[in-house]
Amino acid sequence: MFGGPKIKLDKDLYDRAETVSKAAGYASVQEFVQHVLERELDKLDQGGADEEEIRKRMQGLGYIS
Repeated sequence: MFGGPKIKLDKDLYDRAETVSKAAGYASVQEFVQHVLERELDKLDQGGADEEEIRKRMQGLGYIS
C-alpha cells in the first residue's frame, strides 16, 4: 500500500497534516495524505476536466510545480 514513490512535504505542511490526521483518527500521516489525495483525484476525475485543467489545479494546490 505505501511501498510506492515517496513525496516530500515541507515541515510546516507535514506538521499541519500530522495534527489534522491525529485529530481525525487516522493511523498515520501517510494514511491521511493518501485519503485526501484519493478524494481530490476522484473529484477531478468526476468533473470531466481535461488533463491541462487538472495540471493547473494540481499546481495551484501545490502538488506539482
